[in-house]
Amino acid sequence: MKIKKIVASLLAAGVMVSPLAYATNGMNLEGYGPVSQAMGGTSMAYDNGTAAVMNNPATLGLMAEGSRVDVALGLLAPSITSKVPGASADSSATAFYMPAIGYARKSGQLTYGVGVFAQGGMGTEYAANSFMAAGSGESVRSEVGVGRFIIPLVYQVDEKFTIGGSLDYVWAGMDLKMALLGSQFGGMVAGLGGTQTYGTASGTMTNTLVGAFTVPQAACGGVPCLTSLNWARVDFSNSSQFTGTAMGTGTAFKLGGTYRANNQLTLGATYHSKTALGDLNTSSASMSMNVVGPATRGVATTIPVTGSVSIHNFQWPETFALGAAYQASDQLLLVADYKRIGWKGVMEKFSMTFTADATQSNPTAAGFGLGGQVVDMTLKQNWDDQNVFELGGAYKTSDALTLRAGINLANNPIPDKYMNPLFPAIAKDHVTLGAGYAFGKSSSVDFSYVYVPKVSATNGQGVTVDFAGYSTQLMYSYRY
Repeated sequence: MKIKKIVASLLAAGVMVSPLAYATNGMNLEGYGPVSQAMGGTSMAYDNGTAAVMNNPATLGLMAEGSRVDVALGLLAPSITSKVPGASADSSATAFYMPAIGYARKSGQLTYGVGVFAQGGMGTEYAANSFMAAGSGESVRSEVGVGRFIIPLVYQVDEKFTIGGSLDYVWAGMDLKMALLGSQFGGMVAGLGGTQTYGTASGTMTNTLVGAFTVPQAACGGVPCLTSLNWARVDFSNSSQFTGTAMGTGTAFKLGGTYRANNQLTLGATYHSKTALGDLNTSSASMSMNVVGPATRGVATTIPVTGSVSIHNFQWPETFALGAAYQASDQLLLVADYKRIGWKGVMEKFSMTFTADATQSNPTAAGFGLGGQVVDMTLKQNWDDQNVFELGGAYKTSDALTLRAGINLANNPIPDKYMNPLFPAIAKDHVTLGAGYAFGKSSSVDFSYVYVPKVSATNGQGVTVDFAGYSTQLMYSYRY
C-alpha cells in the first residue's frame, strides 16, 4: 500500500481500519503501539505514549508536562495454510497495513487528548480452485476489522495515584465470501435431516428448499424438483483496504488507574467494556446454490439470489488487566501484565440473516419464488475466555537508544471442533523485540517486531490449519 494512500485516508476520514489478521490474542493485537508491543504487550503501569488509549488510559498521566503526537504504521504478515487429506490451500492474505494516530496534552493534574486506532480482526483468502471453494469455482475470503475513535481524560489525584477513562466510538466492517459443500449446508437444515452440529439454517428460503427436495411436485412429474445440492455460497465483499461491505457502529468505554507504590514500583489496572455495536448491514449481498434435479433437467445449475445481509450481535469483548512496572535502575525497566479477555461472552455463535430482494433477475430464482424470502444462519463458535501473560523489559544503553524485548503467552480461545479456516485466530505465543531512538527532547522513533511460532489446529470436519507469521510497528513521536 502506498504511503500517500494511507495519509489520504487519515486526512479524509480520520478512521483507518484495514482488515487485520493474526499475530494476535484472539482478534486483539498482542500490543498496541510499538513500545508496548516490543515488551510483550505490557502496558498497564508505565508511560507507553498515546497508545495508552487502547491499553490503560490512566498511563497517559505518567507522561511529561506538555503535548505529544504519535503517528504509527503497522504491518501484519500472517502465513496460513488449510489442508485436508490430499489437498491444501495457502491463504493469499499475507500483508495487512494498520495506521494509527494519537494526541495527548498534560496540563497540571489533567491529561486529555484523542486517538484513532485499529482494534483488531482477522482475514484470509483462498483461491477459486482450492478445496475451500467447495467446487464453486470462485475464491473464498474473510475480512473483519474493528476500529475506535477515542477521547481520554486522566486526573492525577496525587503523587501516587492517577485515574483515567475514555469514551470510544467503535466501528466494524466485514467482508465474507464463504462456500459450503452441499453436505455441510444440508447438515445445518433440520428439514433435510441435518444434525446441526456446527450451525443452523432456517427461514422461508430454507423451507422452500426443503420442499423442493422432499415434496413431490406436479410440475416436476410427480417427484421432488431437486435431488442433490452440490454447494452453497454466501457473498458480500468489496475491494476496499479500509472498510468492509457490511458496516456497523457503536460505543464502548475504558477505565483505568495507576499507583506508584515507591520510587521503583508502579502498579496499574484497567477495565474495557464490551462494545455496544449495532448490526453490520449491507444491501450488496448474494446467496447461491448449485443444484440438480428434474427442475434443472438433470444438469447441475447454479441459482444466484441477490439480497441484503445483517450480521447480528457482533461485539468486542470486555477485558480486565493488571500489571506492574519495576524501575530496577536508571537504565533497566522490568514489566509484567496479566489480561483476561472475555471472548466467551461475545463469540458463542456467528449469526447472520440474508433477505432476498423482492424482485429477482435470475429466472430460476424467480421460478422457485425466492424473492423476498429469508435465511437465518448461525455458525457455532463457542470461544473460551483468554488468559494472556505478558513479560518484558527495556534497557537504555544511552540517552538516545533504548532496547526492548518480551514474551506474550496465551491460550487459544477457539475450540478445535469449531475452528473455521476462514477465521482461524488460533495464535498462542509471541516473541517480541524492539528499539527506540530519541533525536532529542522533541522527537523520537520506536520500532517493534513480533514473531509468532507455528501452531496447528484440526476442526471437527477434518480441516487442519497451520498458522504462523510476524508483525511490526513503526512510530514517530513529537513532543512540545
